[in-house]
Parts: sequence; C-alpha cells; structure tokens
Amino acid sequence: MNRTLVYAVFIATVLGLGLLIGYNNIPGEWYQALAKPAFNPPNWIFAPVWSILYVIIGFVGARLFLDHRRSAAMRLWLAQMILNFLWSPLFFGMQNVSSALIVIIALLIAVAGVIVASWNRDRVSTLLFLPYLAWVAFATVLNGSIFLMN
Repeated sequence: MNRTLVYAVFIATVLGLGLLIGYNNIPGEWYQALAKPAFNPPNWIFAPVWSILYVIIGFVGARLFLDHRRSAAMRLWLAQMILNFLWSPLFFGMQNVSSALIVIIALLIAVAGVIVASWNRDRVSTLLFLPYLAWVAFATVLNGSIFLMN
C-alpha cells in the first residue's frame, strides 16, 4: 500500500469529518447565552485550532495504521476519534453539557492512552499528540466550568 496515499486518506478523512461535524454543530444563541469563565477563548479560535489538530490526528493515525496496526495505540486512536466526533453533537447539537463533559473526560483519557501506548513504539506520534492532549485538557476544564456555571 502506498504510504503517501494512506497519509492523505487519514488526514483528509479526519479533517473532513471534523469540519463537517463542526459545520453541523455551530454554537448558536443557546451557547451565547451560557455563563462562561473568563478564560473562554473567542469563538473564532476554535476552527483554526481544531483544523490544525485534525491534520496532526490524521497524520498520527496514518503512522499507527501503517506501522502498528494491531497495537493498543491504534485501538486507542480509534476510540479517541469516536469520542472526539461525539462531543460537538452532544454539546452544541443536543445542548447536553453534562454528557459532553463525560465524553470529553473519556476523550482526555483516550488521548493520554495513545501517548502512553505509543511511547516505546513511535516517539514521533507521542510528541505530536502532546499539543492535542493540552488542548483537550483545556477544553475539559472549559466544559467543566460551563457545566458548573450553568
């Protein structure tokens, strides 16, 4: 299998699905009316940050698929993708802050799991997932704060 094609498919799929889910779950009046913490970033920051992260996530997914297909890291990568794509429909679509909080905590654990599981096998994937872990940790605190404030 052509490695370049695998990278292209993974990146395009993750980025495309992420953008599609984001487009179909745009923060609306409900979100604007919520009490938010002072550290809540402006809405415009989310799309570019997630776009960059989705490229990284796709790249890591391709690396794991090509070189460690049957590993715990690959299974955790798949789990975090499912959780990632579930969060926006729960939070913005269904306006279910508490369920979204449960999902994002599970996502945080899964992302950390990818990092731990890939540490000895693929240090590049581990290092590339660190900004993703930081962003999901921040998003978890943000989701938790919104839950507590509302």
